[in-house]
Amino acid sequence: MDESRRLAHVERIPIRWGDMDAMGHVNNTVYFRFMEQARISWFDSLVPEDAPWQSTGIVIANSSCNYKRALTYPGTVEVRLYVGAPGGASVPTFYELRLVGDPVPYADGAAVVVFVDMKTQKSRRIPEDIRGRLERAAIDT
Repeated sequence: MDESRRLAHVERIPIRWGDMDAMGHVNNTVYFRFMEQARISWFDSLVPEDAPWQSTGIVIANSSCNYKRALTYPGTVEVRLYVGAPGGASVPTFYELRLVGDPVPYADGAAVVVFVDMKTQKSRRIPEDIRGRLERAAIDT
């Protein structure tokens, strides 16, 4: 893992029976949902409680997923979210998806998160209070 990336959040998500497709494994679109859920949980913890996404929001500029092994029901996915250095209006995020108790990733991915003004829906600089939290984001592994 790149040294400029810091582990910022871990989310554990149960695999549901309905997450699987006709091929008998978790559908590829669900991997993006797992990454999304980890990202939203983490960002909710970064936003000051008195201003929950009222003036500033986030959108995804791009996202990717590299599938390594098929996930199947039952199980619990552990999504490890890593954060890179924030830019002016965006921050790169990176993901590893594993089954709880299995150290080998089933998938990895990335997404560039862009901050937007909720009224105009145009990009805006990352608010300083959130920027500070992004720059300090790291958890012990």
